[in-house]
Amino acid sequence: MGRIKSALEIALERTGSVKSDKASIEQYDAKQRGKKLANEFLGNPDMRLEDEFKKTAKDHLASLKQGLFDVLVSQINLPSTPEDAKRIEAAGKGLQAVINNSRFTALYKQLVQAVSQYLDQAAQYEEAIKRQYAPKLRQKEEELSRRMGREVRLDPFQDPEFIAFFNQNINALRGNYEAALDQVREEAVRLFAASLS
Repeated sequence: MGRIKSALEIALERTGSVKSDKASIEQYDAKQRGKKLANEFLGNPDMRLEDEFKKTAKDHLASLKQGLFDVLVSQINLPSTPEDAKRIEAAGKGLQAVINNSRFTALYKQLVQAVSQYLDQAAQYEEAIKRQYAPKLRQKEEELSRRMGREVRLDPFQDPEFIAFFNQNINALRGNYEAALDQVREEAVRLFAASLS
């Protein structure tokens, strides 16, 4: 009768031909270090990424930069608050260091302007939408006040009809800026690929 093998013995037999590729593991580790470094940079944009590049072995530098790039480029999106705008500016600054191309520097300046302009326009849109919807909201408040026998005040963002109206109008604004941000991301990817070659 044959000997019954343990699960460990079977697993070892099946993976016996698999050899660890030390270079691949080191590249993976460098990329992960780049991602971690990007998150640290977003928390402290005064950090000098160039110093980290100098500390990294030349054969791991591309992987480190890839990890940095992946995290930083993912931060380029429309802000909801001024704090988001600061994060996007930091991401752009980090991308400048990673890409190191004057064309991206000009693109970064446009990005900062677009983000600031978007926040201003979004605030103006919100106020205009609230003013436009105010008569309908007052009508709803009066109706509810009559039914309940006491004065009722409604927050427009609790009214599903207002939210639908608001989203329809604000999404038109977002669409215009999303197209511009898509172009920035695409150009960043192109310039980053060129910087690695």
